[in-house]
Amino acid sequence: MRVSIICICLAIAGCAQLPREPELPPLPPPQAEVPTPTTTRGRFAVEADKNDTWNAVGQILVRTPGVTYEGRAQMLDLYSIRYRGEPWMILTRSLTLSDSIRKTTTEVTATTPNGTPVDSEAVAELLAVLERELPAEIESTKAKFAAEKKAKEKAKTKKKKKTKK
Repeated sequence: MRVSIICICLAIAGCAQLPREPELPPLPPPQAEVPTPTTTRGRFAVEADKNDTWNAVGQILVRTPGVTYEGRAQMLDLYSIRYRGEPWMILTRSLTLSDSIRKTTTEVTATTPNGTPVDSEAVAELLAVLERELPAEIESTKAKFAAEKKAKEKAKTKKKKKTKK
């Protein structure tokens, strides 16, 4: 009799349902990987010397609200900046004269710090500001440097005259 009671208890225990685990929400569908951009949206070219363009870009960047100027390298034609919390490099590079480019022209673009093209609203916005303001700033920068050069030459001439007396 004991054996039959134990068998009945085991049979009843085997039929007991365990509490169900709560159902997990379904997994979201896998997100498509966003391809790395191959060009920077907003890049543009300006008919001006690379050095003049580089100097003018720097003047615009330091006075543009929201731009944090982190550094520059004239030999590499770049400015390292931060805008809207994102680090970028603004680059200026000469374009080769050709059948379609007959005047000295400089391209202005932006890249990520590791040198890949960047495609974001903030970059496009900042490049649009540069494109709009660069022609006037280039002329202003050229005039400023010409005045400084003239002042230095004048001071040099005065110094020579004083030493001759």
